[in-house]
Amino acid sequence: MAIRVVRLGEPRAKGEGLRLGTVRRPPRGVRKEDYARLDYYDLWLPDLAPSADLVKFALEEPFTPKRWDTFEKRYRREMKEPAAQRFLALLAAMSRQTNFSVGCYCENAEACHRSILGALLAEQGAEIGDGAKSGAVP
Repeated sequence: MAIRVVRLGEPRAKGEGLRLGTVRRPPRGVRKEDYARLDYYDLWLPDLAPSADLVKFALEEPFTPKRWDTFEKRYRREMKEPAAQRFLALLAAMSRQTNFSVGCYCENAEACHRSILGALLAEQGAEIGDGAKSGAVP
């Protein structure tokens, strides 16, 4: 059993299981009833997405190693909040019982919060499956 860290909207892997969207906003131009059918997500979990302010920071200009480091530190700080810690612990425990995935829309996984999320889940003891990226610097 394991968690896969994926790009939302890409075809699901065989046996991937439930897909959780760890994004701030639902996909634009897609009807709610089509989210799962179009491989975005089955359940929306914005609690593990970067805050609106942090998303704004990320989109203001391209990442450099220094900006990525700042982004990672700020996102990790956000994920230390009690609610986020409970979600991370829950997902880590679930990863030992069933297959599922978490993801975001970003094209480049190495310049996306999902790479950090994968690392955070691994730090919580999660089983991380194929397709996961963690802690990469763009």
